[in-house]
Amino acid sequence: MIKTSRAVPALPSALLLCLVCAAAAAPPQAQAPAKPERVESARFDVHKAAAPVRVDGVLDEEAWAAAPKIPLPFEWQPGDNIPSPVDTECLVTYDLHNLYVAFRCFDPEPGKIRAHLMDRDDTDTLIMDDHVSFMVDSFNDERRGFQFRVNPMGVQADANFSELEGYEDFSWDAIWKASAKITDWGWAVEVAIPLGQLRFRRSDGPQTWGFEAERSWPRATRHRMTSHVRSRNVNCILCQFNKLTGFEGVVPGQNIELTPTVTAVRTDALDADGYPDGSLARGDIKDDYGLTAKWGITPNLILNGTVNPDFSQVEADVAQLEINRRFALFYPEKRPFFLEGADFFLTPLQAVFTRTVADPLWGTKLTGKTGRTAMGFFAAQDEVTNLLFPSNQGSMPGSLDQSTTGGVFRLRQDVGRASTLGVLYTGRMGNDYGNHVAGADGFFRLDQKNSVIVQFLHSETEYPDAVASAYGQREGRFAGNAATVQFQHFSRDWIVNLAYQDLSPGFRADYGFVPRVDTRQGDVMVFRQFWGKTKDWFNLIRLGVAGEVVYDHGGRLTDRGLTLGLMYQGDLETVVNAHANFTRTFYDGQYFDAVNGDLVFRIRPFNGAQAGFQAQAGQTIDYANARLAQGLSVGPNLSLNIFRRLNLVAAHAYERLSYQGDAVYIANLSQLKLVWNFSVRSFVRAILQYSDQKQNPALYTYPVDSRSRGLFTQFLFSYKLNPRTVLFLGYSDNSLGGVFDSWLGPDRVGLTRTDRTFFLKIGYAWQI
Repeated sequence: MIKTSRAVPALPSALLLCLVCAAAAAPPQAQAPAKPERVESARFDVHKAAAPVRVDGVLDEEAWAAAPKIPLPFEWQPGDNIPSPVDTECLVTYDLHNLYVAFRCFDPEPGKIRAHLMDRDDTDTLIMDDHVSFMVDSFNDERRGFQFRVNPMGVQADANFSELEGYEDFSWDAIWKASAKITDWGWAVEVAIPLGQLRFRRSDGPQTWGFEAERSWPRATRHRMTSHVRSRNVNCILCQFNKLTGFEGVVPGQNIELTPTVTAVRTDALDADGYPDGSLARGDIKDDYGLTAKWGITPNLILNGTVNPDFSQVEADVAQLEINRRFALFYPEKRPFFLEGADFFLTPLQAVFTRTVADPLWGTKLTGKTGRTAMGFFAAQDEVTNLLFPSNQGSMPGSLDQSTTGGVFRLRQDVGRASTLGVLYTGRMGNDYGNHVAGADGFFRLDQKNSVIVQFLHSETEYPDAVASAYGQREGRFAGNAATVQFQHFSRDWIVNLAYQDLSPGFRADYGFVPRVDTRQGDVMVFRQFWGKTKDWFNLIRLGVAGEVVYDHGGRLTDRGLTLGLMYQGDLETVVNAHANFTRTFYDGQYFDAVNGDLVFRIRPFNGAQAGFQAQAGQTIDYANARLAQGLSVGPNLSLNIFRRLNLVAAHAYERLSYQGDAVYIANLSQLKLVWNFSVRSFVRAILQYSDQKQNPALYTYPVDSRSRGLFTQFLFSYKLNPRTVLFLGYSDNSLGGVFDSWLGPDRVGLTRTDRTFFLKIGYAWQI
């Protein structure tokens, strides 16, 4: 895939805007509407279970004998709806409490089935195994689906899928049962989904739901089979689903769930003034109590609330090298409370990013859909207020020494068969501080291949005088605007994206992630795709060009360039992405012209193994010293599943910046994760992250430390009866060392532990 964030075209932004607007507003005679290329998938009648179903992976109940058999006859990847290489059948039934789904996965060589234990929702590891999945469009509106996955060991994963954004939210956690067994003919799986975990319309008569069954069969390549034709010329997934008719008398219920939690934390820390001498001072044990509640107010409207949430068990962010960067790095949200229902708050511009809520005292969230109207509301009081101050030339993090209260309101209305109109408001307030953002957006599907996306936002912001002075921000209340328009074309052979974005200097989205403003930006992407046939040396080759031009609001060109790209997919799930980048950048009062290239490689050579690396080399800007330099970065990574229970993930990042042949800095970052899985419910995990950064003070225009090293470790025992009935026992610490010329002098300091934390968490999901 071509990365437009690095590329910038030689087309004026005014021309790009004209192209985008012309595509979006072309009259019918100029762009005749294409006839939808809809594929009529098979329909099945689903009957109420005639007898109870025991979820044990053995399909011997009477209910399965009477259930419709849904075949998976089509391989859609890498083949293009060719006959499936193996036989699979899916069975569906229900009662007044559960939706039941089962699979029989026949395999000519059962000894080659790939199956490993892992944590629930460890999707990156799960996709390397054999597994089945199904998705339910319970509203049958082709806009949102509930997805469930199971491997031959019974490991579960679930997600929400939003059609309009193409967004899979794997953080969504439903409470459901699954069991699987490997047999001499393949493997089988049984699943029970409580109806209270789904959302659907209340109806006295039969209902029709969209449904897709899929099987992943990884061997020399990963074959993916489905229950319906999946056309590469149709830019929607849910619209091609099978239809299930039945479900008479089912009621979703109010689904009341209370999850009290108890946490105990002790942190021992080294006094900063005593570093590197001294010892860790033993901290007090802080016990705390929290409560998370979930209430289905209506079948389709869910209220969530939390008080004193604790996220100590959440896996640490994957560390990134942050040197020689102008703009803030993006770290994904991982906390379950904020992630559930996150798709309701998606907009073209990232005006909502819940990681801005750092340490909430409480939070509440309301999400759901009534008829053709979807809504989301979120509010929280944050004890820590982090800020990001953006500009055209860079972004600067900051904070307020005060708590703040904020909220988000999102409303989206379905229009026609596959279009939407939406409004958004975000607000965050404190003492002498406020940020408010409001606007509207729209997604318009012109036909099955073409769509237009638009959004406009207006912000009003005021910082305390001390903060404005310290970070060079405007004093008093100031305003700004942001707007974007995109035209997208997706078809079997071509992918085209035209976009224009305008962010004024005064625009701030403190509840979102907008690291750059004062821009007028135009983007062009064009991909040509070539699909392989059975036994070809490739599955997919994609050639493309991407470009971007950026002007500030004073009319000065700040970025321009071009990227040429090649993507290859082949056997052993091999993926190669290669790019040549040609850029011109205005920085620190001067222009820099750079040429560089980058490469990404991935392969899955055998059962349970994945290896890859990424690299970049060529000219780049030394932002610390405002000059053109030579850059080299290399990042190998490896993932292994061993003996069904052990999972190892290792990664390393090396980065070197050179000026006139001498190293300005050399940075290394190593990461190791080991997980031993006792069962599908429990594991023990160790994470180690080691960083080592060397800098040459003679090549800097200001004082720097010669070397800094850091070590982070985390150990966790986890037991999950379900996603919210849990026991966590953990330990983490941080160590720091190096040669800190700027504050400790030229003496070397060995790695010294600066803090350590012990924690315990117990949670219990009480369902009513």
